[in-house]
Amino acid sequence: MMKIWNFGIIGAGMVADFHAKSIQHLPNAKLTAICGAGSGRAAALAEKYQCKEYPDYQTLLKDPEIDIVTIATPSGLHMDPSIEAARQGKHVLCEKPLEITLERIDKMIEAHKIAGTRLGGFFNYRYTDVVQVLKEALDEGRFGTLTFASITVPWWRTDEYYQHKWRGTLELDGGGAMMNQSIHMVDMLQYIMGPLESLNAYTATLGHQIEAEDTAVALVKFKNGALGSIYGSTASFPGQLRSIMVTGTKGTVILDDNNVKVWQFADETEKDEAIRNRFKTESGSGGGASDPSSIPFELHAKNIAAFIEAVESGKPFELEGEEARKAVSIVLAMYQSAKENKSVQM
Repeated sequence: MMKIWNFGIIGAGMVADFHAKSIQHLPNAKLTAICGAGSGRAAALAEKYQCKEYPDYQTLLKDPEIDIVTIATPSGLHMDPSIEAARQGKHVLCEKPLEITLERIDKMIEAHKIAGTRLGGFFNYRYTDVVQVLKEALDEGRFGTLTFASITVPWWRTDEYYQHKWRGTLELDGGGAMMNQSIHMVDMLQYIMGPLESLNAYTATLGHQIEAEDTAVALVKFKNGALGSIYGSTASFPGQLRSIMVTGTKGTVILDDNNVKVWQFADETEKDEAIRNRFKTESGSGGGASDPSSIPFELHAKNIAAFIEAVESGKPFELEGEEARKAVSIVLAMYQSAKENKSVQM
């Protein structure tokens, strides 16, 4: 008989709704309870998804029915509920970024190691079919010697978006366009290219009245010898498709969000044409480019399903705490480089 995993959600904003939809979408998951601060949002979600509402995370985590909690609070408020969940014997799947400093992330990882519970992160772009096809080509060595990789996130957020008191703040958002929006593609870069050796970055606040950056760039060097670049923004009206380019001595791939713009290899095979046809480039600005609520929940569902499988089987989860930590370390290195106006060794 299939085990049903009971979930609690900590946080009741827009992302919590994605989590709730995803959990309800999965045959082996059930949303048991939710909690969130202020504005009646938690009550509204509890009614929408027919689950219990708790006044705070401490009370929710004492519910013996709950096996796994997802954390969807502002980024700088992830650590405390994650650590308390470990103490209560709950597994945790935490929104990106895992937290806003490496010290806080390490405390979370340590708490779950001590408790024997699992800590994982959300980087749901990994679960797109086109990314998996790209990763397969990389693992097969089809690019030859890797020479360059870049990510671009030319997104747009309105002034109204930043009226939420935590967004764009260092205390609760941990940064701006890089830490909140572009971190998905930063994770992608290190996922496909491996660890960075060094980077040199600039950040600026050009289109919004916020404390953190809305535009950032970096030149990077990977430990495998390849070079690369990072560009992320929430000040690029009207918002365009995020993209990734990977080049080598035997191939080049350019993805615009979930679409293939270029897929070319020296050792062309029949499956290459099939891939180009399957992921034909479509026009548009892509999910999340200008409207964060337009991101499809199905990728969250895949992320959650993979975590359930790892917990159930005891096997490694590809976005275990230590792995989800890596993207945060790169973004923080960019901030350090920009602040100190010098290259940072990773």
